[in-house]
Amino acid sequence: MKTRKNVLLIVVDQWRGDTLPMLGHPIKTPNITRLAQRGVTFANHYTQAVPCGPGRASLLTGQYMMNHRAVQNTIPLDARHTNVAWEARKGGYEPALVGYTTTTPDPRHTDANDPRFRVLGGEMEGWKLVGSWGLKMEAYFAWVVRQWPDMPATPEDMWLPQQPDRAGTDATGEPSRVPAEFSDTAFFAERALEYLHGARHKPWFLHLGFYRPHPPFIAPEPWNQMYDPSDCPAPLRADTVEEEAAQHPLLGFYLEDVRKERFFRHGKGVASRMSVDEVKQMRATYYGLMSEVDAHLGRIFDFLEETGQWEDTLIIFTSDHAEQLGDHHLLGKLGYFDESYHIPMIVADPRKVADGTRGTIVREFTETIDTMPTILEWMGLPIPRTCDGHSLLPFVETGATPPGWRTEVHYEFDYRNIFYSQPESFVGTGIDDSSLCVIRDHDYKYVHFTNAPPLFFDLRRDPGQFNNVASDPAYGPTLLRYTQKMLSWRMRYMDRTLTGYAASPEGLRKRA
Repeated sequence: MKTRKNVLLIVVDQWRGDTLPMLGHPIKTPNITRLAQRGVTFANHYTQAVPCGPGRASLLTGQYMMNHRAVQNTIPLDARHTNVAWEARKGGYEPALVGYTTTTPDPRHTDANDPRFRVLGGEMEGWKLVGSWGLKMEAYFAWVVRQWPDMPATPEDMWLPQQPDRAGTDATGEPSRVPAEFSDTAFFAERALEYLHGARHKPWFLHLGFYRPHPPFIAPEPWNQMYDPSDCPAPLRADTVEEEAAQHPLLGFYLEDVRKERFFRHGKGVASRMSVDEVKQMRATYYGLMSEVDAHLGRIFDFLEETGQWEDTLIIFTSDHAEQLGDHHLLGKLGYFDESYHIPMIVADPRKVADGTRGTIVREFTETIDTMPTILEWMGLPIPRTCDGHSLLPFVETGATPPGWRTEVHYEFDYRNIFYSQPESFVGTGIDDSSLCVIRDHDYKYVHFTNAPPLFFDLRRDPGQFNNVASDPAYGPTLLRYTQKMLSWRMRYMDRTLTGYAASPEGLRKRA
């Protein structure tokens, strides 16, 4: 009988958790469907932080943001934290990375002149880089220019539409200038296949990252025309931007650019005054980028089958964070709405013990911090006490909810000033009190701000989260209960690095 050995962790960028065919979405992703039929889909899976850097820090360290404290892109990750790569090395693996992690190094251990301090983030320590596109995408651009003589003088211009039909907005059905065979999705798939060809004679662990469906929402042919905008759902939003912005000062900041009618193409901005038809066009392109990723995943899956590794490999498909996609008049990943935090999660375990759960859907709340303990348990390795998550393998092995499983989900957002966003002065906060924390179950959602008014939503009556009832006396007792639950959660999961050790008359003791 074959023994389990390989791990393929697929991390796409900015993929909404509701955009999966097994959850009823019309997206055309036959290879992800193929994976889901082989595994378990977690329908209520959430990242613990946005944007990329914080979300990936939680994914790869297994820690809530309140513990790893890499709270924004550009904010360093403390060098003392372990991660899934370092832990896998203890089991004899050489963890390989295709893609990126958006990690800023610890300045106490890294010289201030290091080039990683001039970008949003570099690669997390512990990984063997086998397919990084470089700090400024230079490895990808070099790969393209060697093959495509029409490469623009400014490489980023390859993502512009061939014939802009709505110049200045994020909605276009025009194809990108770069041909599909030279897209960044193709680049990462090629790097993965190169690695797998060389690694197939030994146990391997590959983090396979894709940039898409991250903006710019401009797809190469034929993916740009794969979806009809008229078939795409309209955005969930208030009738006007002003009405939306009135809900909270933080939302007012992010929608301020809308009132000024500023637009963004490369994902640097977060809001855009788009018509419903423009949002639908944007979504059609977004789905096209997803289908492109799916096609290249098919190449990876086919290779694993052809080389006899399909039955030896644990495959996890997930994302770093999601995307507002026009809901609440917002673009990007930010704030406190679920659209930014609800992400996909599929776990396909090749072992016979998982045969009874194949193709099933779990609706319990799961979190991105559960990824690391799931992988480590599958590898037969101990889970560090610093890891806040819990393995998902019990769901995969038995289909039953483990005793004491969480009944709500938690996520955080830090909105301190950084070089491309300056919300502090608008909201009236400072560096250490520009943050929010969310606790959400199926009935209610509480949003606590360090130094701003709270929000409370009755999800049974207001699933779109338009009516803040935090000041309604009728909800007072319920609001207090959720406030207490959040406090208990934070007390339970605050840093535990050394709290399992204790001195005693017999010497040092250690508890799990």
